[in-house]
Amino acid sequence: MSYYKRLKDLREDHDLTQSDIAALLGTTRQQVGKWEAGIQMMGVDKYIRLATYYNVSTDYLLGLTDTPKKLH
Repeated sequence: MSYYKRLKDLREDHDLTQSDIAALLGTTRQQVGKWEAGIQMMGVDKYIRLATYYNVSTDYLLGLTDTPKKLH
């Protein structure tokens, strides 16, 4: 699975909108849409914040593993 599909799937699995994620990350809904479409990459700080929020590893977010290792 590509990393950007995983970003969208996680968001939808948590019943969140792009606007919800934008508020969490301090950006715009349009920017979140670009990340989820694979048009642009997020910065490392954003991946760390999402990993903490979803309680998964950054490897899972990046598509390097299919096992969402819990952080806590």
